[in-house]
Amino acid sequence: MAAKKYRYNPKTLTYDEVSVSLGMRALRTLLYLSPSIIVGLVVAFLFAKQLDSPKEKLLKNEISMYQEELQRLNKDMELVNRVLDDIEKRDEDLYRLALYADKFPEELRLMGIGGSDRYEYLNGYTNSELLKSTSENMDELERRLNGQSLSFKELIELAKNKEKMLASIPAIQPVNNKDLKRMASGFGYRIDPIYKTRRMHTGMDFTANVGTDVYSTGDGIVEAVEVSGWGYGKSIVINHGYGYKTRYAHLSAFKVKQGQKVSRGELIGLVGNTGKSTGAHLHYEVEKGGVKVNPIHYYHSDLTPEQYEQLIQMSENSFKAFD
Repeated sequence: MAAKKYRYNPKTLTYDEVSVSLGMRALRTLLYLSPSIIVGLVVAFLFAKQLDSPKEKLLKNEISMYQEELQRLNKDMELVNRVLDDIEKRDEDLYRLALYADKFPEELRLMGIGGSDRYEYLNGYTNSELLKSTSENMDELERRLNGQSLSFKELIELAKNKEKMLASIPAIQPVNNKDLKRMASGFGYRIDPIYKTRRMHTGMDFTANVGTDVYSTGDGIVEAVEVSGWGYGKSIVINHGYGYKTRYAHLSAFKVKQGQKVSRGELIGLVGNTGKSTGAHLHYEVEKGGVKVNPIHYYHSDLTPEQYEQLIQMSENSFKAFD
């Protein structure tokens, strides 16, 4: 039982009992217990920080699962990119080579690349770097797949036309072996027979009698039938398509007209000695993509390996041109 308290009353010269109101008693009790309450609240707060609620536990588990999935996805994309490396190499070194296709433009493989600021919206998250890395890898993979699909689309069209293309590409000698006397000159720098200086010889010279048959080396259209008192003399230019053209120069007669379609092996003219020529022969040129190339690489359809090697040796050992 709480002790009673008294207060001296000077008017009555007596001690009056002091009565404490209920509110005051409650306030005193609260003040008395406040340290314990504060300590309890602090302990409860710290305890709550250490222990997650069921909902928080679920969210943390989900975040952890997402992290693992993103890491796994990045590893899978690395594997796919390695496979794409192999596909792109096969594309350039095998498929395009077999179909006589030009190198796929690098700018088409690189199209769609954006700056690093495109991923700024991923900043500020706990896993921002992982999110940005995954997005970058995904974008690169999408870009490469899109570029490769464009390449394959082109190759599919080429494959559909392969039979026509193979028939058009120069692939035989313009003069039969039995009609050849010898190889006069090959492709490369040779001594000019007129000027006696070292000049680039942009074709191959085949010596044969005047009037010897000259054949088209691939399917195509006669682009030009030219007559000149110098230079190529009487010559024929055939456009084979697919970037290929051939020229047959110093002829004595024409057997085709401009605009006429011709097939591989078809008679187009006769060997002669016209224009800038020092003897009866055929000057033969192959042009690919606007550049004159060595014709010796385009005789694979009518020569045995032994004949081909012999032809290469003859062309390399001939240092004087006939034109």
